[in-house]
Amino acid sequence: MSVIEIRGLKKSYRVYQKQEGLLASVRGLWSREHRDVHAVRGIDLDVEAGEFIAFLGPNGAGKTTTLKLLSGVISPTDGEARVMGFVPWQRANEYRRRFALVMGQKNQLWWDLPAAESFRLHQQIYRIEPAAFDRTLDELSDLLDVRRLLNQPVRELSLGERMKMELTAALLHSPEVLFLDEPTIGLDVVAQHKIQEFLKHYQQTRGCTILLTSHYMKDVAALCRRVVIIAAGQIMYDGSLSGIVDRFSSHKVLSLQFGDDPMPSDLARFGEVLDIAPPKARLKVEREVIADVLSRVLSSHAINDVSVEDPPLEEIISQMFTESAEQQAAAVGG
Repeated sequence: MSVIEIRGLKKSYRVYQKQEGLLASVRGLWSREHRDVHAVRGIDLDVEAGEFIAFLGPNGAGKTTTLKLLSGVISPTDGEARVMGFVPWQRANEYRRRFALVMGQKNQLWWDLPAAESFRLHQQIYRIEPAAFDRTLDELSDLLDVRRLLNQPVRELSLGERMKMELTAALLHSPEVLFLDEPTIGLDVVAQHKIQEFLKHYQQTRGCTILLTSHYMKDVAALCRRVVIIAAGQIMYDGSLSGIVDRFSSHKVLSLQFGDDPMPSDLARFGEVLDIAPPKARLKVEREVIADVLSRVLSSHAINDVSVEDPPLEEIISQMFTESAEQQAAAVGG
């Protein structure tokens, strides 16, 4: 059963174009120039119960706008969406008690108060029974290792500690659907890993449906089996993480470690030379000729070690975004 159903969802904004200078500002009091920004351009998406989906895209692609639409923060220009049978922008109280939205760049906790005080406020807002509230807070505090920080003012916490508190606040009412917008942005590697481990454990034990936006591919690789890529407000890929490589990467990376003989000076005939650090070299080779190139290298040179790898996922997705931006710019220019 689909927990999230989206059909032809669109969102456009009318933006005021302010010109520089005092004269232009005065003129703008009577005559203003505007332009339309199409943040979401008619997307279709189905998410099944218990899925953990990565929602990827460059800045301005429409990811956060889509999450805001699904959480009812804003209303669409056109299209339909239902989450657990509810229309989000109708803002039914029953719906708001069954989902949570965490934004890595927005705070929902009172800055000058201990997190425990904000948690008590959440208890009243969501009408959580005292026994259930205490049980859930104990569980989350242990899983995130924040019990010692509950009575410390939020402004005194580190970025990673604050994000743990934000997650705790969002999960106190045990939501069935969780929207996460860049939850690990700005965190160090250790904090990112701890958040990843917590989210993986929580999703597996609770069966919560999670939609995650992130620019960190390690988040995606660690947590999500399904990836939805959006660019210029439209979905351009929906499938597995490994499928991105198969569909969008045209080459592989061939790593060679040569033997005692001098390294050949004509490596470029096998493929594009990425780097050379004798006795090692890395080449970019087209996928369809990798077997032939490997056979030629091994037959003509003494090789101590060899490996064939797909290019980094970040590189593939970055190339996808670049091509999408170029196509959009060409369409606008034409």
